[in-house]
Amino acid sequence: MPRERGHDEEDHVPSITSQYLARYRRLAGDRSDTLLPVTGAQRRFVLVRSLDPAGRPDLVPMFFAFPSGIVDPERLRAAARRLAARHTALRSRPSVVRGTPVLSVAAAPDIRLTRPGRLVAGESPAAVLRRALGSWDVRGPSLRLFLVPDEEREEDIVAVVLDHAVCDGRSLARIVGELGAAYTEEATGHHTAPGETEAELTAYRDAVLGQLAAEEKAETPQAAAYWADRLRALRTHAPAPRPDRVAEGAKPSGAAQARLPAHDGGVSFPGLLDACRAAARELYGTGRIVPLGYPWGGRPTGAEPVVGCFLNTLAFPVDTGTDTATGPGPGPEATADAWWDDLDRADVPFDAVVTAVRAAGSAWTGSLDGLLTVDDDTRRPPLVLDGVEGREVHVDGRPVRGPFAVSVTQGEEIRLRMVWDRAVIDDEGAHRAFDALTHALRPSDHTVQ
Repeated sequence: MPRERGHDEEDHVPSITSQYLARYRRLAGDRSDTLLPVTGAQRRFVLVRSLDPAGRPDLVPMFFAFPSGIVDPERLRAAARRLAARHTALRSRPSVVRGTPVLSVAAAPDIRLTRPGRLVAGESPAAVLRRALGSWDVRGPSLRLFLVPDEEREEDIVAVVLDHAVCDGRSLARIVGELGAAYTEEATGHHTAPGETEAELTAYRDAVLGQLAAEEKAETPQAAAYWADRLRALRTHAPAPRPDRVAEGAKPSGAAQARLPAHDGGVSFPGLLDACRAAARELYGTGRIVPLGYPWGGRPTGAEPVVGCFLNTLAFPVDTGTDTATGPGPGPEATADAWWDDLDRADVPFDAVVTAVRAAGSAWTGSLDGLLTVDDDTRRPPLVLDGVEGREVHVDGRPVRGPFAVSVTQGEEIRLRMVWDRAVIDDEGAHRAFDALTHALRPSDHTVQ
């Protein structure tokens, strides 16, 4: 006769994280040094890539301009190999094995430095880089370098590009700093200490398992109920992509930027959320609850500051208000209060949040109508090669993930950038949204491009 289950046992449903860990352990077996588990943040990037019709990964590129001829390509490639050998995530490749997302760790890093041939007449270095990133093969290494000449400016552009699934924003400063240091080490003949790679592998695995333990602990019925209620009204409002919106030969995305004076230590994060509300209002109209995503989090308590991807994506329901007579929606205090409440449940991984919301009857699929990222300019040092500081530059016009994305860098001034998918949002509407965004932060003269 079957044993009767108690009430608590019957109601218990394994969390998404615990289910994932169980699948991973069965899969990895004695291969735990070559197949590593992934964090909830990494699961999201792997899932998004698998749902993309073209299988595109999310990429994090950094571009630095140096005077022509000073960069030694072989030395730079060797420095990148040294960097990747030290950091498990950088010599790993996100993959899905028997339906389970993992990081496949290479025994030795396979770092490539691509140098395109002579530019076609009239072709800009930016166009070359856009083409190179657009042809990214997900079967290759997660860290790649490109060296492109800009003959008009007598410069060489170094592009350091990473699959987002192996790094988050907090890893970038360390990657740039250590790449420059490794470039110097190549000239001095310094070698990586024995055991350094193995020690970092252990530290990385421990950090990921610590993060998964925090996520598993955070996935409580109470947290699921909170997110289900908080995001129940969400649905995406961006129109479906229409490739015919983009003229043949035109860049697939647009960009605008502004520099605003910093004041009182910068703008608070709730203040930035309210500014994005103003942009969403212009793009999608009033009476909408728009899903805006932003990264948040950090390494688990006690973990080494390893390079990797640990920042969860949180969804913020942006209320665009009703009409101009009644105002743009909840005020700054309400935004701040709701945001602080969200942060108390920030460890619940994104896929678990979407599952909870859909289980409550919502039609939201997890798609985001906008993204917001915030950085401190002290965390983005320039790439320095042999004492020469590279000038960070932007390469606009690359394909973007999502209808629009806002990035804010705070320091002595506020540097504001917005990019948008031209197949979804027309330039005129995007510029109106950018004007609303900058005005919400502080009315100021600004330029767009």
